[in-house]
Amino acid sequence: MARALREAVLAGIIAFGLFVLYVGLKTDQNISNELILVPRPGLLAIFVGLAMVARFLGVLYIQPAMKRRRDAKSAAADLELQPSYVKRNFSTIAIIALVLYPPLMVALFGTQGSLKWVDNFGIQILIYVMLAWGLNIVVGLAGLLDLGYVAFYAVGAYSYALLSTHLGLSFWVLLPMAGILAALWGMILGFPVLRLRGDYLAIVTLAFGEIIRLVLINWTEVTQGTFGISGIAKASIFGIYSFDVGAPNNFAKVFGLPMSAAYYKIFLFYVILALALLTAFVTIRLRRMPVGRAWEALREDEIACRSLGINTVTTKLTAFATGAMFGGFAGSFFAARQGFVSPESFVFLESAVILAIVVLGGMGSLVGIAVAAVVMVGGTEMLRELTFLKAIFGPDFTPELYRMLLFGLAMIVVMVLKPRGFVGSREPSAFLHARKSVSSSFTKEGHG
Repeated sequence: MARALREAVLAGIIAFGLFVLYVGLKTDQNISNELILVPRPGLLAIFVGLAMVARFLGVLYIQPAMKRRRDAKSAAADLELQPSYVKRNFSTIAIIALVLYPPLMVALFGTQGSLKWVDNFGIQILIYVMLAWGLNIVVGLAGLLDLGYVAFYAVGAYSYALLSTHLGLSFWVLLPMAGILAALWGMILGFPVLRLRGDYLAIVTLAFGEIIRLVLINWTEVTQGTFGISGIAKASIFGIYSFDVGAPNNFAKVFGLPMSAAYYKIFLFYVILALALLTAFVTIRLRRMPVGRAWEALREDEIACRSLGINTVTTKLTAFATGAMFGGFAGSFFAARQGFVSPESFVFLESAVILAIVVLGGMGSLVGIAVAAVVMVGGTEMLRELTFLKAIFGPDFTPELYRMLLFGLAMIVVMVLKPRGFVGSREPSAFLHARKSVSSSFTKEGHG
């Protein structure tokens, strides 16, 4: 109890120092159009109080409970208990739930009411799942720290936007083309960084992402600069049914349904679900092939990998190209979904969020990354729905403005409690005699 109280007071002091400028003071303009500081002591006291209560409960109850759980888990591991039905069939259950998700939302909220849940909580999360799985090939499997992954996302989006606008090609033709172009740029990035590793590789990839963004801003003759490209054609159902309102083969008109944008969003949900599952399938297959084992060998020790006769040049290039290809697929889908692209959608923060999802989920773990994407992206989207917080923090409180603050706090909590991500163990792609999970204590920090 004494230790819990002591640490709670210390947490309150630290929270006060962190939040006094960001939460305790607010900049505003007075009637003379002068910038003034408005103190918010009540809101600051709530944040400090929450930090103290959380630390007190954590030290007094949560930490001992977690210790007992770890001890029980270690004892159960020695008995080699049979995993539960849900754990053994988690992937199948998740896929079935995702397939039934749009009809369920339509049944609960109606056709128009389901639009928000299918788009913001379905499509948005699946885009980040696909991006994180693509980056997982580069970072999680090959061990190449890439801070400019959003560049391939941008290449795919602008490839679709420009070719669709000027050449009139369909979504199903441009989708593979965008992936191929992004893979080409992945190889172009891979050649200069073949001799780099660690922090130096991260700096170069970060610069590459910024170069692509600045090119999109300044090459106004092609990309329209900061104005972006609008009027991008929508995707169709293989050219058979269109979602354009004035088209004679409009989906709603053909089937006699009321006009609604929800049908297009539901169609896009299944498209991005298929693309995400394709990404997972290819990743799983590649891990079992020689190139996948070469990626894992490169991640663990590049010098030992080279000494075994593995060509590290082609290994790195295939990792960059494959990861970039899936980023290009996601970018082309993003352009078709939004109907508008601009450089503001491809800033460094996007790369940071995608990398954070990979790390928090557990590098190399597809299930863990998917769970991290649901928690992080879905959690920030849920803030828009928490309007009842205005009754607690005041009518001027806007929950979505604090999403990055809560995102950072969530990352800190997860990394303290689960330093190797949500999934702390993984199955090796190659095994001797029997397949067994590898404990996180036997793997490199952050690699699952």
